[in-house]
Amino acid sequence: MTSVLISGASVGGPALAYFLRRHGFTVTVVERAPAPRPGGQAIDVRGAALTVAERLGILAELRGLRTHMKGTSMLDGDGNELWRSTEVALSSGRVGGDDIEVLREDLTGLLYERTRQDVEYVFGDSITSLTQDEHGVRVTFERSAPRTFDLVVGADGLHSNVRGLAFGPEREYVRHLGTYLSIFSTDNYLGLADWQTWFNDGPAGGAVYPVRGNTELRVNLGFQSAEPIEYDHRDVQAQKRLIADHCAHVRWEVPRLLKAMWAAPDFYFDSMAQVHMDHWSAGRVTLLGDAGYCPSPLSGQGTSLALVGAYVLAAELSTAPEHEAAFAAYEARMRPFVTLNQALIEQNREAMEHEPTEESGVDHAKNAIRLPGL
Repeated sequence: MTSVLISGASVGGPALAYFLRRHGFTVTVVERAPAPRPGGQAIDVRGAALTVAERLGILAELRGLRTHMKGTSMLDGDGNELWRSTEVALSSGRVGGDDIEVLREDLTGLLYERTRQDVEYVFGDSITSLTQDEHGVRVTFERSAPRTFDLVVGADGLHSNVRGLAFGPEREYVRHLGTYLSIFSTDNYLGLADWQTWFNDGPAGGAVYPVRGNTELRVNLGFQSAEPIEYDHRDVQAQKRLIADHCAHVRWEVPRLLKAMWAAPDFYFDSMAQVHMDHWSAGRVTLLGDAGYCPSPLSGQGTSLALVGAYVLAAELSTAPEHEAAFAAYEARMRPFVTLNQALIEQNREAMEHEPTEESGVDHAKNAIRLPGL
């Protein structure tokens, strides 16, 4: 029985674990966080990823958890409305369409519940080394005893630990897109009802939108920076200081939002970036989702790529005679799909400056793959 270690318990990791278990693989998921991570932005499940969600058995539940945005407003630095749309919501696309927008924590919670009975989860731990030979991969951990697995999959995000260990420094693969973004929660003191408000004040701006029956706000605050900024990915207070410093000049409700940020327990911060790699596999190690081909939040397709990638990788591993052939087939199927979706960032950047009127690029890219049988 083939044993697989997956690093990362967000979206791609648990989805891959589900499909691999259906085909008799023994699966362990290691996650640095002490439990499934709370918080996070609203994310989209689109096109081919909806088919994957159906095959995961969570599509009906996702539909029940979806947000219900009725439109978008864009404000200038003084809070004056530049435009509004009841046709498109910038975070989720066409209002009333087939795509599903849910909170990240709701999707990851469903995936965890779907897999926790027959997948070994190791929370609060991280991989420290990978040593490959013809028989497997010997893995050492920060806390657990060393173990050997047949295969290792890095589904651990933009700053992938597995990618660093198996492929080398992050700077070789991560392309900075000139923006840093935060997300956190606060009370819906603005009284927004199923409506998202975006704002821009020079090099900084963001968005607010209501969730949880309009009782809570999810807040995005971000800023532009032409050059990458060095910061500790685990130092949340330092990240909050970066947002506070770069958004201190922003008007409208931002001073009050910054005050709420300091008390937020679910603050998240990262760069808008993409990952570009010539290959996603090295021996018995491969990458999934943002770790191998992050399209950036600006594409709106990161979650869908992770779900589709998990399905395709599991399908190829379940049918190929050797892992080398499976990894090659996985990349051959996924790379054209990834390329189309990474290209969406330019279209979506334009939508931030002008009222969006259509989603033709997204509509094409989100379905541009034929899913294999599983």
